Amino acid sequence: MTDRPRGLPRRALLATPAILAAPALIRARPASAQSTEAWPARPVSVLVPFVAGGPSDIVARAASNRMAQVIGQPVVVENRPGANGEIAARAAMRAAPDGHTMMIGSIGVWAINAALRPNLGYDPVKDFTPLVLAVTTPNALVVNRDHPAKDVPSLIAWLKERNGRASYSTSGVGSSDQMTTELFKLRTGTQITHVPYTGGAAAATDLIAGNVDLSFQNLGTVAGHINGGRLRALMVTSENPHPVLPGVPTSKQAGLEDFVVTSWQAFMAPAGMATPLRDRVAGALRDSLLHGDVKPRLEQIGFDVVPTTPEDYRRFQEAEIARWREVVRSANITAG
Repeated sequence: MTDRPRGLPRRALLATPAILAAPALIRARPASAQSTEAWPARPVSVLVPFVAGGPSDIVARAASNRMAQVIGQPVVVENRPGANGEIAARAAMRAAPDGHTMMIGSIGVWAINAALRPNLGYDPVKDFTPLVLAVTTPNALVVNRDHPAKDVPSLIAWLKERNGRASYSTSGVGSSDQMTTELFKLRTGTQITHVPYTGGAAAATDLIAGNVDLSFQNLGTVAGHINGGRLRALMVTSENPHPVLPGVPTSKQAGLEDFVVTSWQAFMAPAGMATPLRDRVAGALRDSLLHGDVKPRLEQIGFDVVPTTPEDYRRFQEAEIARWREVVRSANITAG
């Protein structure tokens, strides 16, 4: 799809309805009026479009815990999984652009969906205000610890012997893990059945249980399982070997040329946010992500913490959408 992204405390706080159903009148106010409002005037809500435990959730909770201290208000994380981010995105785009509702999403939510789904129920550029690109991470090709394949060549041979009787799990249709696997299938001439889940954590759990055969998961989702011996990593999709998985080959080292895939997570707010307010919210996010208690924890589990300016993130996002549109077109990949 997807995306450098571990378990953090799982305290899941539910956002109050008032935060998510802010009056339409607030959204209609001119930017000059919004920019003078006090922020934050109440708890801030962060929507996560996947189940708890995946990359978006991990980064959201890491940033939110620190951001609450920075801004002096609770920062409430709410998981709203479904339709690879569309359910959460629709809720976020309808909220007031007053800084009290934001959303974190993956490469799938903010870029691949736009390339893959012509009838998408939200526009990831026009319906949102960019805040920060938060983290990047490679994907890791993982199998169950009892899988007979010990490296990529033996996995390819095993898949060809199975002749379509194999499956792979992903965090959802249009995710970076699905797109990475579809490219893997094209490059290797293998057939593997897609089994989508509502997030990377669920996809990894079923792989551990042996219900699917392989997965390309964000490194941050599976690094703990790999180091704990529950999953075996056969390669990472980064340009260079990753320090979190020393000894695991890159895709090039494993025999796949031009197979570098980077997933990422980014924060967005509803469209129409006044520029001074946008910059203040983005600044609080950057300060939180770069804090000495947050950045090292995220880096330990495979994330590269790269908080950008809103302008830099917007340019990056638009380039990613164009890139994945070309991949979808050339590989003839469909949402089905």
